[in-house]
Amino acid sequence: MKITQVILKDLPEILRVEQMGFNQAEAGTETQYRQRIDKLAETFLVARSDGQVAGFVVGPAVKEQFVEDWMYQDTPTNLVTGGNQIIFTIAVDPKFQGQHVGTQLLQAIESKAQTSQRKIIALTSLEKNLPFYLKNDFVNQGAAESTHAGETWFNLVKKLY
Repeated sequence: MKITQVILKDLPEILRVEQMGFNQAEAGTETQYRQRIDKLAETFLVARSDGQVAGFVVGPAVKEQFVEDWMYQDTPTNLVTGGNQIIFTIAVDPKFQGQHVGTQLLQAIESKAQTSQRKIIALTSLEKNLPFYLKNDFVNQGAAESTHAGETWFNLVKKLY
């Protein structure tokens, strides 16, 4: 497994993996992912196995402590240093689940966040996925204010410093 920064050529595979992991209301659109590739290349990492996209993680480095719904529609620009690493999405192709791809992606984004002196990594998660994040040392901060896709989301945080 090799983890690298995203390239535009990855877009079709990213959309394929996204649509397998999220329902239509939850999933990002092609337009959103083009914007994320353009604005967040440094914090958009792709796991590859034999050249195939096995999974990805993406999100901006911002001053805000938690994911906010507006960020999904208008992708923020990454801070150069400091702030907090937000994760919009982490998704793994079902063929690669159970092979620690998600954990490797979290470790890779954490390493980038530490290098850039981020304070925390924050994300929102559905209840069914909480055990994965808790196993990866995130702390559940309770229900998020998000109304994304009409779901109940939970704020999770991992302190870096």
